[in-house]
Amino acid sequence: MIQLFHPLLTLIATASDSLLARYVLCLKNENRILRDRIPGEIHTKPHERTQLLKYGQPLGTAINELITIVTPGTFHRWVREEKKGRKKKPIGRPGKSAVLRDLILKMARETGFSYTRILGELRKLGISRICRQTVKNIVKEAGIEPSPKRSTGTWDQFLKTHSETLWACDFFTKRAVTPRGLVDFYVLVFMHLETREVFVTPSTRSPDSAWVKKQAKAFVNHVADRKEKPTCLIHDRDTKFSAEFKQFLKSNDIKPKMLPIRSPNLNARVERFVQTIKYEALNHFIAFGKVHLDYLVSEFVDYYNKHRAHSSREYLPPCCAEPPPEFETIRPDEIHCEEHLGGLIKSYERIAA
Repeated sequence: MIQLFHPLLTLIATASDSLLARYVLCLKNENRILRDRIPGEIHTKPHERTQLLKYGQPLGTAINELITIVTPGTFHRWVREEKKGRKKKPIGRPGKSAVLRDLILKMARETGFSYTRILGELRKLGISRICRQTVKNIVKEAGIEPSPKRSTGTWDQFLKTHSETLWACDFFTKRAVTPRGLVDFYVLVFMHLETREVFVTPSTRSPDSAWVKKQAKAFVNHVADRKEKPTCLIHDRDTKFSAEFKQFLKSNDIKPKMLPIRSPNLNARVERFVQTIKYEALNHFIAFGKVHLDYLVSEFVDYYNKHRAHSSREYLPPCCAEPPPEFETIRPDEIHCEEHLGGLIKSYERIAA
């Protein structure tokens, strides 16, 4: 037969008041013995506090004689906190819907518009049951600064806005074997941030001011025939970017933009190319002198610009303006494997009909 009631409940239900008092006294002493064997404080969990409050509050002040897991003062503090935490009926008009709030915050973050301009955009969308003050409150509650403080945008927004005419540059080094032993050679990289196309200079052992200015001239000649001329060149605070280098750029209507100190992440695209050329090519070779190093770099740059797919460009190479035509079928004999750097790097092309 299934046992429907706990024996203790049955015993309590049939006991007299004097007998119940003895039961309570026995349980109190048992609880005290168990409590004495537990060192330190007992930290209750939220659901355990809820149970203690549920069964302890109806006892009133009698709980002071019974509770041992925490002090009576702690229990009464829980009672006060629960009363304060009870939700009250909201006063005033109901707030705007979450969808409308998200739309207002989206406009504020993406455009830098003022409260009035955001209100105007909402009116154009047929949303009339909202005022300028409500727009202001929603934007301020989200911690978004007023329009003049957010109109400058983020660094990523700056790069995307000016990417067509924005270039960046940086140095990297490669150690080569020479008759005088191991020597560090310096290479200067220029990158177009929209297409990821790179222009890399010949290497040098001494990147002085005259050499850097000479490479700047080579870069200007390289982009002379472009439809979109460079207007800005990002570089770090390396002292090799001399005053002559900057002055030459300005004379060709290119504004040099020096990055803040210790901020390589602001020039992350060029930094990523340096990592790519080292990991995919240069780290696999021992460069024997300047000529050999320049050959390795130029071969990889040719592969990088013309054959290497880039996820940021929908998997097109930097120098590929249009995606290839879509083919419904494919045959293995139509695909040619092209090797670069002695077969270290491979790319695949469709054989022209």
